[in-house]
Amino acid sequence: MAFGKLRNCTVWGQCCEKMTAIGMMKLLCHTTRNENRYAKRFFGTLLTQTSQKRVLSPFWLVVPDLTKSAVFGLTQPFCTAEKSQTAPKSKAQFGSVGRRIPYRILHVINQDGESLGHMHRAEALQLMDQHNLKLVLLRENADPPVYRLMTGQQIHEEQLRRAEKKKGSPKPGVVQKELSISSTIAKNDLETKTKQIAQWIEKKYHVKITIRQARDSNTDMFLLFDQILETVSEKATYLSKPKVAREGVSTCVLRHMSDKELKAYQKNKNSTEENKASEDLKSNDLCQ
Repeated sequence: MAFGKLRNCTVWGQCCEKMTAIGMMKLLCHTTRNENRYAKRFFGTLLTQTSQKRVLSPFWLVVPDLTKSAVFGLTQPFCTAEKSQTAPKSKAQFGSVGRRIPYRILHVINQDGESLGHMHRAEALQLMDQHNLKLVLLRENADPPVYRLMTGQQIHEEQLRRAEKKKGSPKPGVVQKELSISSTIAKNDLETKTKQIAQWIEKKYHVKITIRQARDSNTDMFLLFDQILETVSEKATYLSKPKVAREGVSTCVLRHMSDKELKAYQKNKNSTEENKASEDLKSNDLCQ
């Protein structure tokens, strides 16, 4: 009798152990599913949805794709190639800054170029409104930054001057040769100089020509520039048209024409020659 009771207790104990093990397995599976679901909800807005990895922070996790098995691990701090490289600060275009002045104290110059000294930006804006002028940033790196009061016409003229100066300066990678002559240069010397210019143009160099007005000389320096260009007109044109650099000194810059310009020049030249030949035929017919 006692043996039967002991046997029943043993069987009951084994059943309880099996039920406990099954219950623990179910509970473990349920807990794992809940953890995966909560993890997806929590990190859903942070983790990437594509195969490309995204780095979140030094101690966040990386998941290539939520539909696939997650691979967790420590990552490096967030960094992209574009942001890691310090891009050079682009120079602001010359013009009115309106009322957008980030500096509290300014050094102000009036429209005549006279210094008005340091003043608060509120005073500078008041002067701008009173005289119907515009504020232009001249030197941002100065302490304090330098602003100038200018009219719209002054700003426009300065913009044209800067554009012309930029146009005349050689581009990166382009060789610029310089040649200086006198307005009283002899004919033979001028021919030698123009041959040198033609050689530089052939190599697609930019050629800066400076003509100095000799004392007691009445030579028109602009006509002399045109005469020089005429000798290389089949290949060259003005990069920067002749202008007076300072009293008694004028400059220009020549460059090699592009293929499109060369075709247009040749087409125009052929058309001119045909018109001239046609006029000669008509004049001969009239004479006969």
